[in-house]
Amino acid sequence: FLNLFYFLLLLRFGETKEGDIVRHDGKTSDGYLEHIFKHAAKELFGMDVKEITYKALKNKDFQEVTLEKDGETLLRFAAAYGFRNIQNMVLKMKKGKFSYHFVEVLACPGGCLNGKGQAQGDDGKPDKALLNRMAEVYAAIPVRLPETNVQVQKMYQDWLEGVDSKKAQETLHTKYSAVNQTANNLDIKW
Repeated sequence: FLNLFYFLLLLRFGETKEGDIVRHDGKTSDGYLEHIFKHAAKELFGMDVKEITYKALKNKDFQEVTLEKDGETLLRFAAAYGFRNIQNMVLKMKKGKFSYHFVEVLACPGGCLNGKGQAQGDDGKPDKALLNRMAEVYAAIPVRLPETNVQVQKMYQDWLEGVDSKKAQETLHTKYSAVNQTANNLDIKW
């Protein structure tokens, strides 16, 4: 997603050149948990996190990352991959037993690189060698923080009228609110 975003920015604000493809912090091409975790630690608590340690909980596709200081947990993030983990997460949320500040949710067990149609052999099973090679290739792409990207800065300046502008808030931020259940909810029992 991030590379697509950069590509669209380059189409809008400049020419695409070799070396323009960059990636976010993280171990694979999944989401932005690591970038958001490091950014939140810095912005909210003034802590510069260099390395993130994932702790697998019930299985390798449900992992937790925490930021602690003086025995107190300041941030608790989770990565939930696969529908079984997502369903369990939703059930825990409904029961009020889900204590995470941020959850990265991906439908594919093992994350995006392991998604259907990605790195599978002729037998339909994951090709471990190809998955490892894809992870190596991804890791070789340079990391660039979005806030340091010239095109992103230009987008904020020229189109969004500044980082803290009303237009930036309205365009890039979302507010969530509780949804009232109706009798006709298609009987989804998560």
